Amino acid sequence: MLTISDVSKSYGPRTLFEEVSLQVNRGERAGLIGPNGAGKTTLFSLILRQEEPDQGTIALEKNAAVGHLPQESAPAGQGTVLELAVAITPEIAELRAKIKDWDSAHPDETIHHESIHARYDQLGGFQLEPKAKRILAGLSFREKDFDRPLREMSGGWVMRAHLARLLTQEPDLLMLDEPTNHLDLESLQWFQEYLRGYPGAILMISHDRSFLNELTTHIVEIRQRKLVRYRGNFDACLEQRAAAQAQQLAAYKNQQREIAHKMEFVERFRAKNTKAAQAQSKLKQIERMEKIEAPEEEERKIHFRFPQPQRSGLKVISLKGVDYAYGPNVIYRGLEFHAERGQRVVLVGPNGAGKSTLLKILAGVLPPQAGLRELGHNSKSGYYSQHRVDMLHPERTVLEEGLDTPQRVTEEFVRTVLGCFLFRGDDVFKKVAVLSGGEKSRLALVKLLLDPPNLLLMDEPTTHLDLASIEALIAALQQYSGTLIFISHDVYFIRQLSTLVVRVEGGRLAHYPGGYAYYLEKTAALPAPARMAPPPAAGVKAKNKEQKRLEAEDRQARHRERKRHQAAVAELEKEIQQLEGRHKELAAELENPATYEKGGRAMQVNREWHDTAERLKELGRQWEQAATKLAETDAEPGKD
Repeated sequence: MLTISDVSKSYGPRTLFEEVSLQVNRGERAGLIGPNGAGKTTLFSLILRQEEPDQGTIALEKNAAVGHLPQESAPAGQGTVLELAVAITPEIAELRAKIKDWDSAHPDETIHHESIHARYDQLGGFQLEPKAKRILAGLSFREKDFDRPLREMSGGWVMRAHLARLLTQEPDLLMLDEPTNHLDLESLQWFQEYLRGYPGAILMISHDRSFLNELTTHIVEIRQRKLVRYRGNFDACLEQRAAAQAQQLAAYKNQQREIAHKMEFVERFRAKNTKAAQAQSKLKQIERMEKIEAPEEEERKIHFRFPQPQRSGLKVISLKGVDYAYGPNVIYRGLEFHAERGQRVVLVGPNGAGKSTLLKILAGVLPPQAGLRELGHNSKSGYYSQHRVDMLHPERTVLEEGLDTPQRVTEEFVRTVLGCFLFRGDDVFKKVAVLSGGEKSRLALVKLLLDPPNLLLMDEPTTHLDLASIEALIAALQQYSGTLIFISHDVYFIRQLSTLVVRVEGGRLAHYPGGYAYYLEKTAALPAPARMAPPPAAGVKAKNKEQKRLEAEDRQARHRERKRHQAAVAELEKEIQQLEGRHKELAAELENPATYEKGGRAMQVNREWHDTAERLKELGRQWEQAATKLAETDAEPGKD
């Protein structure tokens, strides 16, 4: 499908790629990872022929169609949402426009444009619109939005429409640059499921760890100017990389010892006539060696404590009888909400349900139109979103902004925190005025963490962060002693932090007092409308005896079925537990340098480690299927 051979690319003195090669085959789903600035988007540009490599070749399979979703700023154009979604080629767009114009002007005549219809049908045009509508609905577009001009919509919705166009088109190679940035959690889950059945190959850049884990068959990492390919998802990549680094470190140390030994001979005997030739020979041997590079250190994990806020009272914030509407569009009526000290609340729900509105009301950015917002004793709120960018001073440097905090912190500490959020080296001396939107967002995040309030409200804080920076943010928030309420579409981020899930839908809030796994468990068997359904009306007629008998038989059958599924789940969990133990043993052996001193042992262990990982993956799939069937038997019809 795609073959990259011995490609190099530099910009001035900076080399991004050095004789890299890569193969992406049909049906593969490859995730491209690496720190910001490593060259991920540049590699996309090279594949798309937007730039040329300094050397090497990039070849696509003959007649293979390529579709690309950029990270930002896809053009809105002059058409509607639906027209963009179905406009696969200029010819189809032109034929569709002709059919539409003719039907409007001559509603009772068809014979004069049968040839146009035939050609449109031949190109699959009549199937495109229903398919595009299904995809648009999955991406949270409402039916009334289909005929809206794109120029009226925000940049995020324009990007979704372009994504719908690509999915309707189904190119042979789908190239996605941060595709989850513009999706909420609901549409992300739909998109993830849709990609599972995608017929073509996928090459995606993503910093969403959970998304990569769910979809990828391979990970390609940009590391030390090379492309390193790993088999499996992101978690498998981390394990394989650790093993490879241990092996590389052992080989590097062995070579350095060999070089030191030869150099010792050279230094001792180069001045002696009888040994000078041998000393020179040793020097040439060293020069001819293919030098092994020391493995790069892992991205630095933060091992320092962030400043902590003053302790608040038990009740941190309350909303009482709150109303809010945008014109005739009522979002909340009589809303009740409260949060207590130390809670970590994630707001979930469909797009447009009012999550961001709720967060802004809690932050005091939007005052309630009726009802009360009350902060508890000693509570101080802070809100992280794009609007915080306006609080930065354009004439200051990044470092000066970081140091502008009432907390007692050193310059070294501030520079370390800035480094965790991608401001490294001379970047800290950039003026705020020249920073990109993403850089300003990251700087605002740093300032908030350096002087945190005891009620922290965050709207999509992981946007513009790479994987290492997301880990740094998680570590900082896990240390945080205050109350956190946030919105995110990053499932890994949600799983690591949330202790309470609040689902927002239809102007109502449903509370799930546990983490994200608990929320999924409780909602898995419920259809979406049932999650927020009102209580049943009174006065329902009593069931007759026949109905009761049939329902009793059904319950007995479900009980037998449930026991069967329970046994299957328990058996799988037992096997998974045993295999996970063996997998950890093998990983530990691979990390032990002594393993590589035994002839052939490292290769044997590595092979068994890979086999175990594949088996665990398969067992995980079987467990998911068995657990889903068990959950289905647990959900009795008619129960909420």
